[in-house]
Amino acid sequence: MARVLPLLGLAHLDRPFDYKVTAAQHEEARPGVRVRVRFSGRLVDGYLLERIEASDHPGRLGWLERVVSPEQVLTPELAVLARAVADRYAGTMTDVLRLAIPPRHARTEQATPVPPGTPVPPTVDLAGWEPYRHSDSFLGAVADGKAARAAWQALPGEDWPARLAEVACHAMISGRSTIIVVPDQRDLNRLEAACAALIGDRVVSLSAGLGPSARYRRWLRALRGQAAVVIGTRSAAFAPIPNLGLMVVWDDGDDSLCEPRAPYPHTREVAVLRSHSETCALILAGAGRTTETQALVAAGWAHDLTAPRAVVRERTPRIRALSDEDNQVARDPLARSARIPAVAFDAARAAVAADAPVLFSVPRRGYLPSLACERCRSHVRCRRCHGPMQADGPVRADSSGPGMLSCRWCGHPEADFRCAECGYTKVRALTTGASRTAEELGRAFPGVPVLTSGGDKLVESVDPGARVVVSTPGAEPVAAGGYGAVILLDTWAQLDRTELRAGEEAVRRWLSAGMLVRPHGQGGTMVVVADAGLAPVQAVIRWDPVGYAQTELDQRTELAFPPAVTMASIDGAGPAVLAFAETVTLPEGGEVLGPVELPAGVRLPSGLDRAEVPDPQRILLRCKRSDGRVLAAALRVAQIGRNTHHETSPIRVQMDPPTIG
Repeated sequence: MARVLPLLGLAHLDRPFDYKVTAAQHEEARPGVRVRVRFSGRLVDGYLLERIEASDHPGRLGWLERVVSPEQVLTPELAVLARAVADRYAGTMTDVLRLAIPPRHARTEQATPVPPGTPVPPTVDLAGWEPYRHSDSFLGAVADGKAARAAWQALPGEDWPARLAEVACHAMISGRSTIIVVPDQRDLNRLEAACAALIGDRVVSLSAGLGPSARYRRWLRALRGQAAVVIGTRSAAFAPIPNLGLMVVWDDGDDSLCEPRAPYPHTREVAVLRSHSETCALILAGAGRTTETQALVAAGWAHDLTAPRAVVRERTPRIRALSDEDNQVARDPLARSARIPAVAFDAARAAVAADAPVLFSVPRRGYLPSLACERCRSHVRCRRCHGPMQADGPVRADSSGPGMLSCRWCGHPEADFRCAECGYTKVRALTTGASRTAEELGRAFPGVPVLTSGGDKLVESVDPGARVVVSTPGAEPVAAGGYGAVILLDTWAQLDRTELRAGEEAVRRWLSAGMLVRPHGQGGTMVVVADAGLAPVQAVIRWDPVGYAQTELDQRTELAFPPAVTMASIDGAGPAVLAFAETVTLPEGGEVLGPVELPAGVRLPSGLDRAEVPDPQRILLRCKRSDGRVLAAALRVAQIGRNTHHETSPIRVQMDPPTIG
């Protein structure tokens, strides 16, 4: 007999079924292999979970159609993790396995494996970890195979890829493997270079940009134990590497680590579940600190891995903001209204004069990404999908119209604009994008090269020397030797959002930019064009992400917001959302919030279009953190009921949604 999980994707069929195995299939039908079975009259793919002597099913059993491949791709550890993630996020194990195991590539699977050629180094220099308190205890626990968990706060200017490569090599020397997950390809490229220098071909890099053959080949190397370190983007958290000793997640606040496909797991939570199930060490690291990570530290589940304040102060650049106590700001009457005040220009000019690069961080890419009617100030909206319009070049000054506009949602062009409210044909800019900023700075710094990075045009690094770099957050190039100055513009665009995580996200992005600046002892300066009295700005000035995260956590605990509580969202067309919410049995003390209009930045569930749904709605369910699994189970039961009643209107059920406001 074989116990098989068919890949059906339906909540009410998310369980194993028993099948009979023929004598010819006996040798290949091992736990973890891909199989084909007949279910309800059709052939479906599945995974063989275990072999059993007899089945307790009272009815007639079908036969295993065939074993697709003898490769045991679903390891016991991965099966346990997939089940835990599905239960945590009110999803199905089938959906989790689609995220965890790449599609089969037969020719790659049958190729002769190449063993690693790089020998294991006898030792690794861990001096870079010495500035961090308790690092010796943590590294000792990693070598001993203990489940130590740490929240690592990287110092300003820290070469974090080198530090992570060192700890991975340290684990490899002790005979254990490591998984390191980063948000995007740029971070992965830096980490791969650092790991290759220490570990050689014993490191495997996994990312979505690889082709099917290359990705499956590398994934098989991890599965077969031919690699000691796996690095990659979010799906690498499921890599089936044997003898796992350490999990690392870098910059867990980055929204790229939140899976956009069902059941929408966050990489941080996958790492936490895997650290628990496989009893391995865990590092949650970054320039900033999320409230979720701080909640783990506050609960005692994880511990701080931070440097003393004296070391932090020594490595930080000189950080300035707009304050009336600053004489230079007080003497400038336009400091608070100008987009680039004199204090920022002076810092940039000083850096250019010292032959150092300058970074200007702009929250939005494009030329003029937000527009309004010049007469009535109404936002310019697309006539096709009602999305926001942007100008792709300079706005014409004559009365012939604004020039070519395009929709930021659907891309529909608009060559003949006329305001829907008043009929006027001219527009005004509400925000300035990176392209327009670069154009203005090119005139302000004649003779100095100006580079832009963001969107489809990403710059990995810049050479030393005087130059101006204009970048969107997260796309900042790395400068050899560090930037002489970093100027953070249009900070209101990040702070004025109604989203719960606006302040936390702003601090994370600003500190990430600040890590690229030289220390103040080498003339490094960082200017935050924002009121110095704001809490996020103060956290950056003090370089205190841990204190800010704890303050945020205390406030959210008082107001019953995540992560102090567990929340789930139900999105979709209004009637379907209301009908589903009524079938959910909440745990004791649970609350229903809404329905409300779906937030503008949140996409509708697959199968729905905003232009076709006049009233997309969201309902939030809230309960105590300790009842999170109870709520997830209740949502799963409700989805089973919905499937059995053949409800077809698409909805999205998401535990701990990244955007709730």
